[in-house]
Amino acid sequence: MSRCVVVGAGIAGLTAAYDRHRRHPEDEVVVLEAGDRVGGKLGRVRLAGAWYDTGAEAVLARVPDAVGLMAELGLQTLAPRTTSASVVLPSGRHRLPAGTLLGVPTSAEGLDGLLSAEGVARVRAESSLQPLHFDADRTVGGLLRERLGDEVVDRLVEPLLGGVYAGQADRLSVAATMPALAASLPRHDSVLAAAAAARDAGARSREAAAGTSDGPVFATLPEGVGSLPQALVDALPAGTVRLRTPAHTLRRSAAGFELSVGADREVLTADVVVLAVPAGKAARLLAEVAPDAVEPLEGIPYASMAVVAMAFPGQDLANGSGLLVPPVTGRLVKGVTISSQKWPHLDADGLLRVRSSVGRYLEEEQLQRSDEDLTAAVVAEVAELLDLDRPEPVETHLVRWGGGLPQYLVGHVDRVAQVREAVAAVPGLAVAGAAYDGVGVPACIRSARTAVARLG
Repeated sequence: MSRCVVVGAGIAGLTAAYDRHRRHPEDEVVVLEAGDRVGGKLGRVRLAGAWYDTGAEAVLARVPDAVGLMAELGLQTLAPRTTSASVVLPSGRHRLPAGTLLGVPTSAEGLDGLLSAEGVARVRAESSLQPLHFDADRTVGGLLRERLGDEVVDRLVEPLLGGVYAGQADRLSVAATMPALAASLPRHDSVLAAAAAARDAGARSREAAAGTSDGPVFATLPEGVGSLPQALVDALPAGTVRLRTPAHTLRRSAAGFELSVGADREVLTADVVVLAVPAGKAARLLAEVAPDAVEPLEGIPYASMAVVAMAFPGQDLANGSGLLVPPVTGRLVKGVTISSQKWPHLDADGLLRVRSSVGRYLEEEQLQRSDEDLTAAVVAEVAELLDLDRPEPVETHLVRWGGGLPQYLVGHVDRVAQVREAVAAVPGLAVAGAAYDGVGVPACIRSARTAVARLG
């Protein structure tokens, strides 16, 4: 019997433990978690009697990673009633156009009103610019402002990237945050053509994988995506997860690895180790066994954010799943998800349940406010944005995600390659998680399963 130690009980760490146990049921698996709960950045609260996500509230249903794992665990998934969102601009509200690639348009169609007449003309004229040459990573904002104009970035791309990464288009990497577009750009003379080709290729790939083009884009669980971590724990042998047990150091030994863990610095031996922790923690643990991974890991910064969950008395709202709020509006919140309209199971009691997020990379000063002040400010802004007739909430919850989202800055793909090369040189060692190839739940699950597969 051998022992696998997984450091970190977020979705990546728990998936790695589950996959290792499934592949090697005779081996011992130990999961070390410094905190007092599992799930990492997946969390949920009881909001007016219903389970409500304060981390990711949906997973992509047209890729197999998350929904496949949920099916393996015997969990029922739910489809949204609507995913129709609007962008809030000083000029009014506009439906998010269909067919974009993370906000990058594939044509000028459907942009009237959302962009000014000049902005639409700028997009339409992109094909007449000098042919595009994309031979090195760039910022999303730098590329798109040059080719499509400021309005596309400020009104379309920025609110979507702000929601996914809590980041800024003018700092985030094209290659890391929009890999499909980055792969398509060298083969086309314009961003519009590259985006259209990437969108169509992605659709064909998903249809081939699923056997159909039908079905919802997103899915959730009846008790929230935040219930998935506990389902993974339940699928592992009792006692696998050790809470409040941080890993302090990692060293090579004659038999494999030694970790110093817990308050009493217990020495725990392992044959294989998976580090499923944020980049800074991984850098500290790898300092002795894979020193070449330290510098690139330290080059991955993190953004903090907060989510406010709110339940209001029932009232009629315009149709739609929510609002995207770009920074050009000058507002506090980045967006509003109208959960009781998006998910049928969250309006059974007639209450209006919504959530809103605050905080972007290097723009986190609003997070310094007290819980009471920040919650009150968010509630007031949400009530105004939704034009609520009954704006006093019956219940609220504020959840802070300090250092919650890694920032994929220019050069991120190269940094990850350096980390992986350094780690691959150490037999029995692997890394996984949101710091590497995607921050969404499916990407973290895929990262974990790839790491475990490499260990054999």
